[in-house]
Amino acid sequence: MKRKRVKELLANPVTGEKVLVKGWVRTKREIKNVAFVALNDGSTINNIQIVMELSAFPADLLKDITTGASIGVTGILEPSQGKGQSVEIQAAEVILYGRCDPETYPLQKKGHSMEFLREIAHLRFRTNTFGAVMRIRHAMAFGIHKYYNDRGFFYLHTPIITGSDAEGAGEMFHVTTLDLNDLPHTKEGGVNFEDDFFGKPTNLTVSGQLNGELGALALGEIYTFGPTFRAENSNTPRHLAEFWMIEPEMAFWDLNDNMDLAEDFLKYLIKYALDNCREDLEFLNKMIDTALIERLEFVLANSFVRLPYTEAIKILEAVDRKWEYAVGWGRDLQAEHERYLVETHFKRPVILTDYPKAIKAFYMKQNDDGLTVRAMDVLFPGIGEIIGGSQREEELDKLTARIEELKLPLKDLWWYLDTRKFGTAPHSGFGLGFERLILFMTGMSNIRDVIPFPRTPRNAEF
Repeated sequence: MKRKRVKELLANPVTGEKVLVKGWVRTKREIKNVAFVALNDGSTINNIQIVMELSAFPADLLKDITTGASIGVTGILEPSQGKGQSVEIQAAEVILYGRCDPETYPLQKKGHSMEFLREIAHLRFRTNTFGAVMRIRHAMAFGIHKYYNDRGFFYLHTPIITGSDAEGAGEMFHVTTLDLNDLPHTKEGGVNFEDDFFGKPTNLTVSGQLNGELGALALGEIYTFGPTFRAENSNTPRHLAEFWMIEPEMAFWDLNDNMDLAEDFLKYLIKYALDNCREDLEFLNKMIDTALIERLEFVLANSFVRLPYTEAIKILEAVDRKWEYAVGWGRDLQAEHERYLVETHFKRPVILTDYPKAIKAFYMKQNDDGLTVRAMDVLFPGIGEIIGGSQREEELDKLTARIEELKLPLKDLWWYLDTRKFGTAPHSGFGLGFERLILFMTGMSNIRDVIPFPRTPRNAEF
């Protein structure tokens, strides 16, 4: 008999049907001559109840059916006699696949802290919370691909190993095959990378953007969706060393087109989650963040404020409040400033534009004032910046001058500059941090809890 998923049985129950389900025991309780087993197979937040007549099964089997054990059950799907479920399975045959020692199994039926669950990340998927988060993460990944595919974008696979630093920040993980205990050296005393695999210094990428631009300037509209890495020694609830980015790049699009896409894209994903992940969202709304669904629906219902950085600074300077980080033109905004604009002042998402050139990356289109660039940051409640992007600088002389001004290695970007020599065109793009999106979609408070296996300073387990 072919196994049926619990989600399928609960969504389209056919009572009287003989069914086979397989999964993991969440709970078992015995009342008089009957055992009631809550079984979950990961397909849904909901369990299906298995009813076992004690006299019909060996005592050794019943003893081994404990929380965490995996079993297969064949039986008849019937209307439930109890509360909390519409149907249940009257078990005729039960197979034990894997025992679970109740004395040592760490996921007993009680509350567990997020910190504890991170220590057993190999098992935390089995909890209701992390099952819900991972199903939503899957749905968002699928929704992202569907969104761009349906709009004619091409999915471009950009390299994970790179010889360039897209942001110019220098916080990158090095990639090498050299023996670290016996490094070859140049006459000047530096590492001789001629002997390395690529014959030059290489790193794990912090962004697929620069390569994405190359694709956009031939294919029109592309997007990347892949892992990125940053060797930033930050132990905060908002930082990971390994994370995923979605980065669309579009030829012949200006900053306004870019903002339109960002707003439409985020609203699409929110609606997709509300339409396809309702049960998981309702669970997280009840157990993690009671304002979650209200916040999602609020963002969906309201247009985003579009505001120049200079105007935002004026608003913040006028606030009668002591900021932890100083406010002033030319300073980057911190999360406290971004959240004030969104949650207190405007009470809806904000897109800030036209940032000072000095605090933004070299590739951003320079405005005629010589002081600002056509940047855009999308700010969300509870999160702060969720998207960062810009119109890209398409003029070769301005781009070259900016690279030289920042003392970046011009020779390493020859291929990027070539696109400004040969058929340059206005173009724009942005980056959405996937884990920050999932934080917003789930109401979780720590980014380490929305990725299966978090990589942070001094933590590379599992």
